[in-house]
Amino acid sequence: MIPSTPAEWERLLAIASPAERAEIEAILAADLRDMPWRPQVGRQAECAQSAAFVTGYGGAAGGGKTDLIAGLALTRHRRSVIFRREKIQTEGVIQRLAELLGSTAGHNGQKGVWRLPGGGMVEFGGLDAPDDHRKWQGRPHDLKAYDEVTEMREAQVRFTMGWARSADPAQRCRVLMTFNPPTTSEGRWVIDYFAPWLDPNHPRPAGPGELRWFTTLGGRDVEAAGPEPFVLFRGEPLTDFDPAEFPPEKVIVPLSRTFIPSRVTDNYFYVKSGYLNTLQALPEPLRTQMLQGDFAAGVADDPWAVIPASWVDAAMARWRAGPAAPPGAMDSLGADIAAGGRDDMVIARRHGAWFDVPIIIPGRDIPQDRAGPEAAARVIMARRDRAVVHADVVGWGLSCVNFLSANDVQVVPVNFARASRERTADGRLAFANLRAETLWRLRETLDPTAATPAALPPHPQLRADLTSYRWDLRPTGIFIEPKEAQKTRLGRSPDFGDAYAMANMATLKTETWKELRAAAKGGDRYAELE
Repeated sequence: MIPSTPAEWERLLAIASPAERAEIEAILAADLRDMPWRPQVGRQAECAQSAAFVTGYGGAAGGGKTDLIAGLALTRHRRSVIFRREKIQTEGVIQRLAELLGSTAGHNGQKGVWRLPGGGMVEFGGLDAPDDHRKWQGRPHDLKAYDEVTEMREAQVRFTMGWARSADPAQRCRVLMTFNPPTTSEGRWVIDYFAPWLDPNHPRPAGPGELRWFTTLGGRDVEAAGPEPFVLFRGEPLTDFDPAEFPPEKVIVPLSRTFIPSRVTDNYFYVKSGYLNTLQALPEPLRTQMLQGDFAAGVADDPWAVIPASWVDAAMARWRAGPAAPPGAMDSLGADIAAGGRDDMVIARRHGAWFDVPIIIPGRDIPQDRAGPEAAARVIMARRDRAVVHADVVGWGLSCVNFLSANDVQVVPVNFARASRERTADGRLAFANLRAETLWRLRETLDPTAATPAALPPHPQLRADLTSYRWDLRPTGIFIEPKEAQKTRLGRSPDFGDAYAMANMATLKTETWKELRAAAKGGDRYAELE
């Protein structure tokens, strides 16, 4: 039987005679001239042969991720681009390509381009600055490879993926993302992106290499039942339709996605080199992350994070839905208003310490010329029990607040830039502005030692937003990173986090205030003195 793995070839060479060994080496040399790279049998070959449009590969160190990217760009694709967070970090892939080709002929380091023998081309890029992705707008590649994608912003990755295409119908196009478990909360979006494979709580878990199909509806990923094209009919997917009755842009074709795990034990050459021993010597939790590919281990909070991730996770673990929910009347409603753009309008509702699931309205569903009444109508439909509405007045929010007030809805306009006269619950620190006060109050609500533990709905975007706020201490008190700076860092707006922070605000209902006043007037203020 012909050997199929590096270990089998080595065993064969060990027992072969000198003449047989020379013949085997000549055969291998001839094969190398025709095919400078072949994937290792096992996980690497499985990934190379996967039919998925988007493939995630990795999970642990030493699985041959860089080698896979270099090999696919060299042998399977005509026009490739390889991204790292910083362009200089692509040096590892460049070195591997040089090893495979035997020289650096064709490589232009200044332009970040390698022209390969046979006419292929590989470009190298970084996605570090907030606008770096725009340099790649409209530039097609049949291989879009993202090495260590957990270090990159989700929005930039998705943007550049949009041009994974080729003018040659015979050329396969694909997206490859390689990564280890994220070490910071900013990289957790990858876990959500590959949730069927990486999220242990996913309702429909997928096996390694299993294909699933996804599309984007309303600005977010939606898993489809299969690869069949569909159209939306009354908001529901319809696969049984006549294509002649719909324009091409209305026909939605789901794209396949998969994740294939790899570890150092899948890489024969690294195991032989002793790299396994190096990984075993790492401190925890890095050891578990890099050795076992554990995505739940050691995702560290930023030291200046406003709300620790463990607090958010604990609040979400306490949340329950069902006949018993919500517990009590609705007390507050937070509305982050958006209109006509890519940001969502998000409505958060609070019943005591229990927060309901978010109501999400895509910004494009609210026309800008009617943003005020449209947004106000959405708020009124979500409101119960005369709950106090807290709405951001920056941008489209002011028009919404005006319409709510005109319709006798108790609404508190929230201007995060306004000064704050409050202090932290322990009285030790002041707040630089209302934004700092509002977000810090949410931190205090989610504190596990709070008298009434809060319960948040399990929602990946909400979790990502709440763990993304950063603070520092200034002479004026606690200062929270401005929203625009946060949007630049994240590549998106923290709509969910802001809405829930406003829902957490405690304002006395007008009806309750009237009842208290009536009770005070009806009583004898001097009775207790007798």
